[in-house]
Amino acid sequence: MDKCKLGRSGPEVSRIALGCMGMSGMYGPAERGESVATIHAALDSGINLLDTGDFYGMGHNEMLIAEAIAGRPRDSVLLSVKFGALRDAAHRWNGYDARPAAVKNFLAYTLQRLRVDHIDIYRPARLDPEVPIEDTVGAIADMVKAGYVRHIGLSEVGAATIRRAAAVHPIADLQIEYSLISRSIEDNGILAACRELGIGITAYGVLSRGLISGHWNPGERAPGDFRTMTPRFAQGNVESNLRLVESLRQFAQRRGVTVAQVAIAWVLAQGADIVPVIGARRRDRLQEALGALALQLTDADLAEIARAVPKGAAQGGRYAPEQLAHLDSER
Repeated sequence: MDKCKLGRSGPEVSRIALGCMGMSGMYGPAERGESVATIHAALDSGINLLDTGDFYGMGHNEMLIAEAIAGRPRDSVLLSVKFGALRDAAHRWNGYDARPAAVKNFLAYTLQRLRVDHIDIYRPARLDPEVPIEDTVGAIADMVKAGYVRHIGLSEVGAATIRRAAAVHPIADLQIEYSLISRSIEDNGILAACRELGIGITAYGVLSRGLISGHWNPGERAPGDFRTMTPRFAQGNVESNLRLVESLRQFAQRRGVTVAQVAIAWVLAQGADIVPVIGARRRDRLQEALGALALQLTDADLAEIARAVPKGAAQGGRYAPEQLAHLDSER
């Protein structure tokens, strides 16, 4: 497994990371044993970065990871954790809380659930509009000094917020959606700001929640799958988006690879400072994703992919309007 340094101040990470959200019901039911086996397979393959959020399954995801990493050397696993999203007993979303006292409270519970003494990268899931980013980052910096956090990350924030945060404490990485059909960071100053400041990108949604994986079809709408509320999966949009996938499939077949491998390889080709976070929750999907590491795309390949999936060609937003309203990165 090739590795790279995550930004100027971050740790050395595997070229691909494993995102664990889907193992806690966000895409419908997941099988616990297979989830644990997938984490084991990822670590055995050389992946050392696991990404989670304390609100994924309301603590379930952290406890699942704790089970999976039990008995392994602590320094062999890098844990990236998002915090701040509020939920209620009915699993509804109730906004965000990134006040300094809340930061330290969330962290304490995360350490307990993960059964570790520190978190490698800790980040607010969203910008809290009621709390200056300087206060939130300052609180995490206190936890760095205390030894409970190693590095500070950000998630879904815009260029101005990134600069303000970096003025308080070095930022290892920005976690943000980036894929063939989600490329706004190229044009809104976010990618440029991160590169100027030496901040890495951990790119989630590289398969657009399965939409451009080459596997998804409209009949796969399981109960509890939040994609049913996502515009790109809505009737009228999804048909057009799946036509893009079929264009990509033609390229993939000529290269003897899968659609998912092309989509992941495209993100890898955008720079050594960009680490795809693969949301595999089964071992076969993980193995497919790992195959992308061997796919070297030439300039001619990238041009052909651009013709198959033109920039801005996707129909529908990446989140519903009410969710987009919480994204500082979209302002």
